[in-house]
Amino acid sequence: MSTTFVVAGGCFWCLDAAYRQLRGVTDVLSCYTGGTTPSPTYEQVCTGHTGHAEAVAVTFDADVIPAEVILDAFFTMHDPTQLNRQGHDVGTQYRSAMFPADAAQTELFEAARLRAAEWWPGEVVTTMEPLGEVFPAEDAHQDFFAKNPTQGYCLAVAVPKVNKVRAAFAAYLR
Repeated sequence: MSTTFVVAGGCFWCLDAAYRQLRGVTDVLSCYTGGTTPSPTYEQVCTGHTGHAEAVAVTFDADVIPAEVILDAFFTMHDPTQLNRQGHDVGTQYRSAMFPADAAQTELFEAARLRAAEWWPGEVVTTMEPLGEVFPAEDAHQDFFAKNPTQGYCLAVAVPKVNKVRAAFAAYLR
């Protein structure tokens, strides 16, 4: 059974790289959502004025990897206690957010947020926002880590997040 979750937690390059490590994930789309500008560009989103978040649409086979694992991995690969930022990436475009497509996803997402609150020190500030239109990011941003493994940002920021997910979810690695 194929399911897609749309989540945002900082730079989409990191989320994309970490999710691609998990068995049962069939697609990861780097995208923009949650804003008001139609068909935004990366440059526009980076200004923080479009309202969009850098997000990923993660499609997975729930018969291979449970939805709860996908969501717990989300809360492992980024710090949900940082408001409108992840590390040095600052702005609403880097917010921690979940975009449920329906009531069932809202329930799953809320349960995951409550679980995360148990293991993160400090308040989890991840927002729950209605899923609006999803705009695919430019081709250069799709599977960025695999195409640019020695790029400085990937080495400094993405690799630690990938390693954290690999350690926490070893049973689900490809």
